[in-house]
Amino acid sequence: MKLGKTKRDHVSSTTLDQAFSRRSFVIGAGMGGIGVLLAARMAFIAIAENEKYELESESNRVNLSLIPPRRGWILDRNGAPLASNRADFRVDVIPDQLVDTSATLAALGNILDLDAATMADITKRVDEAASFQPVEIATGLDYEDFAAVSVRLPDLPGVIPQRGFSRFYPTGPSVGHLLGYVGPANAEEYKEEGDPLLITPGFKIGKDALEHQFEQDLRGVPGARRVEVTASGRIVKELETRDDVQGDPVHLTIDGPLQDYAARRIGLESGSAVVMDCRSGDILCMSSMPSFDPNSFSAGIGSVEYAMLREDERVPLRNKVLKGLYPPASTVKPMVSMALLKAGVDPGERVQCSGGLRVGNRVFRCWKRGGHGPVDMAMGIYQSCDVYFYAMAQRIGMDPIAMMARRCGMGQEFDLPVTSQFYGTVPDPAWKLKKYEQEWQPYDTVNATIGQGYMLANPLQLAVMSARLATGRHVEPRLNRKTPIKGFDTVDFSDEHVRYVRQAMSDTVNGPGTAGRARLPIDDVLMAGKTGTAQVVGLNFSDGRSGPWKYRDHGLFIFFAPFDNPRYAGAVVIEHGGGSGSAYPIARDIMTFIFDPAKGMEALTALETQWGGTAQERLVRKYAAYAAAAGETVAPAPTRSEEIFDRVEAEARLAGRQSERLGDRVVDPRPEADPRSAPRMPQPAPAASPAADTATPAPASTSTPVAAPTQGPSQ
Repeated sequence: MKLGKTKRDHVSSTTLDQAFSRRSFVIGAGMGGIGVLLAARMAFIAIAENEKYELESESNRVNLSLIPPRRGWILDRNGAPLASNRADFRVDVIPDQLVDTSATLAALGNILDLDAATMADITKRVDEAASFQPVEIATGLDYEDFAAVSVRLPDLPGVIPQRGFSRFYPTGPSVGHLLGYVGPANAEEYKEEGDPLLITPGFKIGKDALEHQFEQDLRGVPGARRVEVTASGRIVKELETRDDVQGDPVHLTIDGPLQDYAARRIGLESGSAVVMDCRSGDILCMSSMPSFDPNSFSAGIGSVEYAMLREDERVPLRNKVLKGLYPPASTVKPMVSMALLKAGVDPGERVQCSGGLRVGNRVFRCWKRGGHGPVDMAMGIYQSCDVYFYAMAQRIGMDPIAMMARRCGMGQEFDLPVTSQFYGTVPDPAWKLKKYEQEWQPYDTVNATIGQGYMLANPLQLAVMSARLATGRHVEPRLNRKTPIKGFDTVDFSDEHVRYVRQAMSDTVNGPGTAGRARLPIDDVLMAGKTGTAQVVGLNFSDGRSGPWKYRDHGLFIFFAPFDNPRYAGAVVIEHGGGSGSAYPIARDIMTFIFDPAKGMEALTALETQWGGTAQERLVRKYAAYAAAAGETVAPAPTRSEEIFDRVEAEARLAGRQSERLGDRVVDPRPEADPRSAPRMPQPAPAASPAADTATPAPASTSTPVAAPTQGPSQ
């Protein structure tokens, strides 16, 4: 069989050339097309988007940043600064720009010589801060430390050293509760406003009290700065700067020297002092002590300092002027007298005081167990006779007394630029029925008549009551100089009644009354006043003058001067001071300072020598001792300082409710001050020792035992 041949393709040089040419054309066409596209894109970028990329290129070379505005100053009535700004070198970090957080913080700690407790606080703040939120590392640096950080910037990405201004409070703790403090905006505040200024390193906003209330006035307008930088961020040169516009100043009615004096004069006690101008309602001082240093809070409170403040049973973080509620005790007796006069009671009518009065099946005692004998209204005030007021209050009932208390400012919330204020309780039958679903009892009137039971007031209300009793006018407190003066066209009381009560209050101090040692050491000025001793626990816990500090009675004193033409009025409340003898010497010295500053300072200097220095100096030493003892055993402070004051306010409300629970107890009045007795010397607070564990203790004031019923002698 003949096999056929398989035909094979013939490959020649011609066919190879043709194939290569085709492929080369395709590839060349493709490359040409790509080239055309690239050229078109380059032309588009260079021509159509020239401006956009020019700006981006410029932004790589030029850095534009906001300059935090200087806050407006807070000024006292005479234009002196209560809060100002001072030149400052500082270092911040931006968490999301940190490459190696631990290494960077360790390097900063070494450069700035930060201790272990401070580094622990910084690490915690950086870990918990929002990624965009600047975290303060240190402020108030000297130039050498600032320069040491600046030259290492290429190795420290995310670190921002800067020169600027920081908030400064010249008198420190004297204005802590009054002014508040500033701090970096938190994530919630930034989300609410959306203003990039809030996340600008070095910028701080008002966080509490007046700094917070006047934030928009104080904030100012930010400036801007353009600088040329290298790829690593090092500044080559400054190109252009637009200056910031400082915030507006806020003028207060506060008298700065008096505010500082009152705070310092409270000394080792825990309490508050308020002084008002009777002619305008201006609040001249509003001091609450012990306090905190707002300069520390503005720089970021550390765990050791926070623990020291938190564990202090005298609650230095609480504003006792606005958020301290106390039984007003016998300070209400002039007010009750005004109610009696308005109801038609003859002030010359006498009540026999034999040391007690039976009401129903109970005997209510007078503070003077042996009795005062025959007592008229004036003697009832200046000798603080309880029996007189028991008898007269039963005659007119509680409703007229409650109405007069409200007219005098008790139970009222005042229109002031403050974050919050507690306004206490003026009890009456309708109030008790609504709150407790119980009928008003005769003993409720007895308790309220001497300022105990359910009746509660804050020191500002007591000062307003004093001003209204002194003038007979509807004195309305004001704190901002721009607030119109109001209330003085309203006459609340009869001139005759005012003169009568005013004279009786003068006799309390300058006559045979209970506050003889409150007499001013100034020949031509007489101060009028009324003492008060507020019971906080029953006799089964304490006699009110000795024993554990938290079981002692509160001391109160309301006052005004000159008594015949009142210019100034106020109130002093000393927590657990053991009675009114702890309060009126402070009022005496404060008023002495107003009328004769040199004589007032002489008295204060002698006392501060005994106490170991000014309030600021004692606070610094206390912190140093506490820090040395604490080491690293304390619990960390809350990252957001707002949480601190939220807790403080909640505890203050709890303490107020604790006092109200004493309302249905029969009160056995404590002895009022004896003007012939020796002056009382305040006792320092016990040294705080850091707890071994990290639990945060409850404040002592929230665990005060409820007073047991006190039985009268017939029972």
